[in-house]
Amino acid sequence: MITFYTWTTPNGRKISIALEEMGLAYEVKAVNIGKNEQFDPAYLKVAPNNRIPAIVDHDAEGGPLSLFESGAILIYLAEKTGRFLPASGAGRYHTLQWLMWQMGGVGPMFGQANHFIRYAPEKVPYGINRYVKETQRLLGVMDRQLAGNAYLAGADYSIADMATYAWTLNALTGLADQIADGLPPIDNVRRWVDQVGARPAVQRGMLVP
Repeated sequence: MITFYTWTTPNGRKISIALEEMGLAYEVKAVNIGKNEQFDPAYLKVAPNNRIPAIVDHDAEGGPLSLFESGAILIYLAEKTGRFLPASGAGRYHTLQWLMWQMGGVGPMFGQANHFIRYAPEKVPYGINRYVKETQRLLGVMDRQLAGNAYLAGADYSIADMATYAWTLNALTGLADQIADGLPPIDNVRRWVDQVGARPAVQRGMLVP
């Protein structure tokens, strides 16, 4: 059994999608970040960085294992199950590079665009412009990659797709009006979003918690 600490954010959805795709048994512990529950001392023992998601795998080799950081969790779960991440060779590193691309680019940049547009206490045109343009650029990068590939890392669905899906869906729905002006055609991204979103495990994962 895996204890899964999460909330209703794209970072949390990465792991719920993976758990569903991999068929792993898990229990959900909701961490309401709107009420600052991520700062609870008990949770800090699991996630020292005060963020979700985090897991505790009670069946890990050598005893219970706590992990935070979504990328590390995805790699761990993929290796635990032997699914969605090649064990070796070029396919492994193609998957990892697109996973790191999401972690270093899509997540932070889409997140900052969302913050400056929706939540900043005052409108900061520089911040909005900077992060909207970077969101558009990253969607363009993604579209070019998907022009010749069914999925981000190539022909096969992987943890890179799981990591990127919820963030991309959020940008194309919640930020659609704000990023429309200047956004290049991204038909391949839209095809991929529909394709990934049609997977039953993805649909289940998007409902957790």
